[in-house]
Amino acid sequence: MDPIIILQAGVASGTVLLFATLGEVLAERSGVLNLGVEGMMLIGAMTGFSVTIATGNPWLGVLAAMLAAGLVSQIHAFITITLQADQVVSGLALTFVGTGISLVLGEGLSKAGTVSLMPNFSIPLLSAIPILGPIFFTNQSVLVYIGYLMVPLAWYYINRTRPGLHLRAVGEYPSAADALGINVFRLRYAYVFVGGMLAGLGGATISLAVAPGWFSELTTGGQGWIAVGLVIFAQWDPIRAAVGSYAFGALRRLILDIQGPLVLFGFKNPFYYNSSLGFFLQMLPYAFTVIVLVIGSREAIRKRLGAPAALGNPYIRGERGK
Repeated sequence: MDPIIILQAGVASGTVLLFATLGEVLAERSGVLNLGVEGMMLIGAMTGFSVTIATGNPWLGVLAAMLAAGLVSQIHAFITITLQADQVVSGLALTFVGTGISLVLGEGLSKAGTVSLMPNFSIPLLSAIPILGPIFFTNQSVLVYIGYLMVPLAWYYINRTRPGLHLRAVGEYPSAADALGINVFRLRYAYVFVGGMLAGLGGATISLAVAPGWFSELTTGGQGWIAVGLVIFAQWDPIRAAVGSYAFGALRRLILDIQGPLVLFGFKNPFYYNSSLGFFLQMLPYAFTVIVLVIGSREAIRKRLGAPAALGNPYIRGERGK
């Protein structure tokens, strides 16, 4: 096992989680909890792969993936913002809807031939930096580099700009924001759409860059749920989201690599000879996600972590305390 290769692959696969997590951070910052990330990622992965097969242009595939997932996210926005239904129930339903649509429309795509993928390249000078260069700037997909740029931009947008101030106001005190003339309903629709587009970008990153192809629901493999857990782990902060995403990406790659060698640190590798231990290792990221979601569901802990005060609550104009 080469730690440089593990970390390099971890950054690539972590980019999938990064896009989905950033999208969920923006949606939740506006006060809308969207548990349908997994379904939207599947829509993005299927659409991106399908459009790339039809056009031969992976950039069109990525754009279509983002638009498709963004449009699907508006189902959740309409149900929770306009109809003021329970956000948890609607988000879970969106996961099933997205999964079903992608499986039906993606029927037969798994047998498709070779398609054009997003280009990989190295960054001159930066790739020569010892240790960090090979991990972050050598032979990575263009989508990975876009992910690097999005993290500081998202942080700056949320914390240092007027639209970011409006976003935080809508998620914290929607009635006060409404009194100041900020359109709470329109902003929430917009950020749910942006969150859906980023989830679709995460799905397209899988099918067009990290693990090219369409493998039905196994394409995302539950990464949408990990992204939802990472939002709580990151305390709704883009920089912490990046650290968590890359760490999870490296962990997922380590779990695969550790099962390969016959000998590990001079001893017989127990993960090679006992497949049950391998399944246990693969379960760990999802177990962590469940633990984080359970902890994050407690109101007192969520407030301590810095969750938006109005997260999960529909805004009703004129209602006291909202």
